[in-house]
Amino acid sequence: MGMKPDLPRLHAAATVTCLLAALPAAAQESPLPDLFSDVIDVRVVNVEVVVTDRSGNRIRGLQPGDFELHVDGEPVPIDYFTEVDEGRALEASDEGVGNVPALTPDEPVGTSYLVFIDDLFAIKQRRDRVLKRLEEDLVRLGRADRIAVVAHDGHELTLLTDWTGERADMETALLEARERKPYGLLYRHGMGSERGDKTRRSVMAAAGAVRSFANAPGRKVMLLLIEGWATVSDTWNYRSAYAAASAGVTLDRLYGPLVDAANLVGYSLYPIDLPGFQGPPSPPIGGFGEGLAPPFAGSIGGYATWSAMPERRFHNVLQFLAEETGGLPMINSFSKKALAETAEDTRSYYWLGFVPPRNEDDRLHDIAVRLPEHRGLRVRTREHYLDMSKATEVGMLVEGALLLGGSPGAESIEVSFGEPRKAGFRRLDVPMKVTVPLDDVELLPVDGQWANDLEFRIRLINKWGDQAAPPMAKVQVRIPNEPMPGDLYVFETDLTIRKREHRFVAAVYDPLTGDLLSTRGTVGPR
Repeated sequence: MGMKPDLPRLHAAATVTCLLAALPAAAQESPLPDLFSDVIDVRVVNVEVVVTDRSGNRIRGLQPGDFELHVDGEPVPIDYFTEVDEGRALEASDEGVGNVPALTPDEPVGTSYLVFIDDLFAIKQRRDRVLKRLEEDLVRLGRADRIAVVAHDGHELTLLTDWTGERADMETALLEARERKPYGLLYRHGMGSERGDKTRRSVMAAAGAVRSFANAPGRKVMLLLIEGWATVSDTWNYRSAYAAASAGVTLDRLYGPLVDAANLVGYSLYPIDLPGFQGPPSPPIGGFGEGLAPPFAGSIGGYATWSAMPERRFHNVLQFLAEETGGLPMINSFSKKALAETAEDTRSYYWLGFVPPRNEDDRLHDIAVRLPEHRGLRVRTREHYLDMSKATEVGMLVEGALLLGGSPGAESIEVSFGEPRKAGFRRLDVPMKVTVPLDDVELLPVDGQWANDLEFRIRLINKWGDQAAPPMAKVQVRIPNEPMPGDLYVFETDLTIRKREHRFVAAVYDPLTGDLLSTRGTVGPR
């Protein structure tokens, strides 16, 4: 849904109306000066580093001078450094760097544990066994630690508890998680009826959860309770396997959105093997590239049977998610002590920070940490960071609100819809009117007018969990006089949707103030 405004005209005494035509947002050119460009935030990129010897023992007492930090192969200075030892921040003795701004020396460093439960593929007995062990291991958490719990059923992402450090709240959320209906048996026997790639749907839900909880304090960890995340499509067969391999469908392409989201906001992934130990893995079979294996031995109703899926392929996924983000995979027997092992793994580490140049171009940058004077030691950390644009950040907030409820900003805009018109097979064009209170945005005098270039986004999701994200649209506000209190700005366009009901979240971003205005509702026939 691209949009380009006509010249604004006054509509009633206090409302400016702007009709938006269906043109790509990229085609718009703004005459506004540089003062309308986004303010670039100077953000520290934090890199959590675990250092061990060859036997896996933690190495303590290193200083900033022991580390080399490389970005895209080039050395960069370490601006901030703090060692976290047994959950407490230690002050670096090297005067050339500062302590990580978010940490106070000799104070407890909390860990934020985001628990994601994928009910779409889970088998109840396996899922509940792991959930019960998580509940038992809550005693391993420190007093500054906190937990949030979300669950996904293929349709919706449900918040079972927001961040809490209260033991009773954690136990209630995990108990509620065990009472939820899992759907793994349906897919195990080929009885799933929804269309689309369900694995990708679960991956995108997990990525949305990470984005929704981007601002968690302290060390950020995501525990993924997952099963069956190994296929590149839900109808795996010889033909699709060879086609996927030849097309370069890899673990990175399928699971990259989750990895990128986690690295974007600083989460380490600790995926948990819900099935646990299932016998020896299948022997490796060459010729299929990264993360791909030949088709399953058998299938029912076009769906691969769970028992025929090589365990190695699932473990490859867990290892990929962990290694790309600096976490650890909880495979086989480790699934029974996942929270305890994760708490232990995140209690002692080094926290490095650097201030990168900001181009805000959504480009991935490789990260490498080395210990040139300690060749025998091993380093584990995340492997890249994303130079996030403001558009990506705002889109993240809108997507998170769509998945988890609530609104990403002040609920002050209004969206109304007119009578839909047919727009092809099972599609509708729905007239849409958006009303923005000018009290809530900034307008500046430019060339004899009061102006701003607002950004409008809308995301939709239907009852099957399928999402739609029309392109962001620039809304060029131009009015001849300084706005008065209570003035409104109205713009109109058509929204093309499939012929079914959708939930939506709409948002207007003000680049001058960084404020986000939003609303939510439903659109389309029931």
